[in-house]
Amino acid sequence: MQNLEVNDFKNGFKTDENPVIIDVRTPEEEAEGLIPNSINLNIMDQNFPTKVLDLDKSKTYYVYCRSGARSANACQFMEKNGLKSYNLIGGIQAWNSAQ
Repeated sequence: MQNLEVNDFKNGFKTDENPVIIDVRTPEEEAEGLIPNSINLNIMDQNFPTKVLDLDKSKTYYVYCRSGARSANACQFMEKNGLKSYNLIGGIQAWNSAQ
């Protein structure tokens, strides 16, 4: 897992050949905003591990939450299971501040 600042995170998924942007927040938290084209995989959902194990290992995952803590945990789990992932430092709060 690699932690990325907002600009590096954005440049990463814009230049990556197989990027997938994952929001690991709860659906209620989506009111704070979303990164365009992201999919939600709620880390608090009991099925989260199963959903992660079903992800395509040929893709690169750009993961965010509200502040960067839950997404870091998600990235660690993903990396342990053979998935390449990047964590957004500061989460959607940093993303929104940078826009």
